[in-house]
Amino acid sequence: MLLLEVFTQVLLPILAMFACGWLLDRKFNVDLNTVVKLNVNIFVPAFIFTKLVSADLARGIATKVILFTVCVSTAMFVLGGIVGRFMRYNPAQTRGLQIAAMFYNSANYGIPLMALAFPGQAEVLQVFVILVQNIGNFTVGIFLASSAKHSGWRALLPALRQVSIYAVAVALLVRTFDVPVMQWRWLWVPMSYFASGLVAMALVTLGVQLSKTEHNQRLSQLSWALVLRLIVGPIVGVLLVKAFGFTGETALVMILGTSFPTAVNTALVAHEMGADHHFAAASVFWSTVLSMITVTILITLLKMPSIAGLF
Repeated sequence: MLLLEVFTQVLLPILAMFACGWLLDRKFNVDLNTVVKLNVNIFVPAFIFTKLVSADLARGIATKVILFTVCVSTAMFVLGGIVGRFMRYNPAQTRGLQIAAMFYNSANYGIPLMALAFPGQAEVLQVFVILVQNIGNFTVGIFLASSAKHSGWRALLPALRQVSIYAVAVALLVRTFDVPVMQWRWLWVPMSYFASGLVAMALVTLGVQLSKTEHNQRLSQLSWALVLRLIVGPIVGVLLVKAFGFTGETALVMILGTSFPTAVNTALVAHEMGADHHFAAASVFWSTVLSMITVTILITLLKMPSIAGLF
């Protein structure tokens, strides 16, 4: 009964909303660049700004979340390389496997799910996970792609164009100097409305992205990528929450965050890296579909008192 309740109360609403984006694209052929730009330049930065300004976070927790996320991504990168060597994948397949395992959908998928599964501080913690994932996607991935063609600093340009980074910086300045932005209605009201619209906008965007993602690759070829991202990821998360000293609901939230499907941007990164981008795109599609099962099971386990009490 708990499994069914988790699916209907948490995962099914997410499935319904990104299905709307899927159907909208199938009927009207939505311009993906436009909805992505709206998402990453307005809705996500507004969400990050308002959450950070109004959040009641313990000192040092943000740093721990950032380091935790870096360690998870690094571990998945190493494990992907080991699996690729063991399975005798060619270099392009191995790189596709690594980025499919290490970059996960912490924004379009993660924020709405956290809002439904663990409302409250979970959404704030997710802001810092998004920050690491976005920077990693557009620095580590693109640096690897362009290191042979460009000098190192050029690989940082995509990251410097991310509005979310500046939203974090401004929010931290506001908190440091106690700037009363919440009293500035001309700023705070629009920001609050944009932030409130993120869940719906992010999931519609995800639906459109999945509709346009090529996924015509045999599932058998993707098995290791799916296992690493959906099963091994949470196992790594369990081990690391102990190492970082996370406890209570914070530990549960950090574990759940490691179970999300492959980020949509990995297909772009794979293409830029000269990796197998068809492999990466198929990983995005199938990991998102199968996460409806794996994430439901994980949330159910994390909500059991006997398991939650371990943290």
